[in-house]
Amino acid sequence: MNMTTHKAADAIDVSKMVYIRAIRSRELAELPDNALDTVKDVNSLMVVTNGEGKKLAIIEGRDAAIAAAHAYSLEPVSVH
Repeated sequence: MNMTTHKAADAIDVSKMVYIRAIRSRELAELPDNALDTVKDVNSLMVVTNGEGKKLAIIEGRDAAIAAAHAYSLEPVSVH
């Protein structure tokens, strides 16, 4: 690790990081019956989690999930 990389790593506040990933089929099945009433595209649902894996939100669309993270001064990271 060079000095520039080291300084950049020190500047990252991991407590402000959230992880964004596609919702899993199992998670969809666990949602309440009416939870998807207003969802246009179930395949675009994204889960936002904290570093411990706790679900913070389920949001329709990756761009919307990223915007929501930024609205709360959080740093989104995509998880595949």
